[in-house]
Amino acid sequence: MKSEFKSLRGEMAWLVGRTFRRRLASGNRALVLLPVVAMAGLAAWTMLPLPGARGAESQPESTAPPAVSSTSDASSWADPVTTPTQATLATPADAVTPEEMGPQPAPVDGLKISSQFWRRGGLGSNAQVTFTLRNGNDYPVRDIEIFCAFTRRDGSHLTDRKRLIHDTVDMKSRKTFARMHVGFVNINADKAKCSLVTAQAAQATDPSREAVTKR
Repeated sequence: MKSEFKSLRGEMAWLVGRTFRRRLASGNRALVLLPVVAMAGLAAWTMLPLPGARGAESQPESTAPPAVSSTSDASSWADPVTTPTQATLATPADAVTPEEMGPQPAPVDGLKISSQFWRRGGLGSNAQVTFTLRNGNDYPVRDIEIFCAFTRRDGSHLTDRKRLIHDTVDMKSRKTFARMHVGFVNINADKAKCSLVTAQAAQATDPSREAVTKR
């Protein structure tokens, strides 16, 4: 009986040891496979699409801006002449600034005095000048100031006088001013020469309006 009990005991010990070794081997295999499974899961997670990309793919095609269906609207955008924005942008580029045009001539530069002479009036101390103004400007002029220098017989300077003429001389025309009083002069004055000082541009008058006004 003792020998059978020992043999049974040894066989049970052998079975228990074998079972323990199997479990230990299976545990080792599990520990070895655990990193492999973790790496496979990480790779699968990185291959999944992002939430933003999935949302972008899931958006319907109706979110695109609607196409222009009106033929007149499309032609107005394509035509540079009828586009207000393009016309506004093109205007400053084509405009010429006064600096680019250069200095403009003064109104007095287009005036010229011709046929001038003078005489004494009153008691001999009033100087009366007769002259003709020629306006070569493309516009009428007014408020014309003249400067007259008087000299003795020998040519020595004696006195100067100025006079402002408020009359208007039309463009490309001439006008004669007869016996215009320019001031008092010395009794020894013998010669006089008048020149232009300043002038102002005047607005062109409408002949039809003037005729209606006179009526």
